[in-house]
Amino acid sequence: MPQPASLMERAEALFRELDPLPLPQRVEALNHLRRLLHEHSPFAGEPVDCVQWVPGEQVQGNDYNPNTVAPPEMKLLALSIEADGFTQPIVAHPEPAGRYVVVDGFHRQRVARKPGPIRQRLHGYLPVALVRGERGDMADRIAATIRHNRARGVHGVLPMTDIVVALLQAGWSEGEVARQLGMDDDEVLRFKQVSGLPELFRDHPYSKSWD
Repeated sequence: MPQPASLMERAEALFRELDPLPLPQRVEALNHLRRLLHEHSPFAGEPVDCVQWVPGEQVQGNDYNPNTVAPPEMKLLALSIEADGFTQPIVAHPEPAGRYVVVDGFHRQRVARKPGPIRQRLHGYLPVALVRGERGDMADRIAATIRHNRARGVHGVLPMTDIVVALLQAGWSEGEVARQLGMDDDEVLRFKQVSGLPELFRDHPYSKSWD
């Protein structure tokens, strides 16, 4: 059985071979090594265990995020990343052709891709953690975005209404929507009412108190 000290020495010797590589090849090699380590990690079920550095142009924002950040908070976010570095990766879902769609971290992505010292420091790359593969369909990705946002962001009523409608129309029950988005049943009902779509109430039980 290999001893930890011997294993570390061999790893250090191997890693020194990375230093002379051009930046793109070095990043590619480091990403591959992280994936190999992830396969043997006791935390392999956690996305944060394997952060990959991805060219910024391959990471795209989603079109369903109702979270809004005011200009002062955006400036503070930029200052935080500039002063403290990237302390949270961007959570994304892999798409074909090497593209990634943001699940959480849309505003971090915007800050890091903007021309300036942060982008220069990152060499145009973004730190990305991938959502679990079994959570990859659109409804699950929307729900993951909302869960990440609700505790810290401000959701506009109309965008959140669109999210609830989309999930209900995708076949989710009201209970599933409430559970997956961290709402209670009354919140889901209010968003249905805001939508004004009668088909969403087709199977809704009504009170008989007016009979």
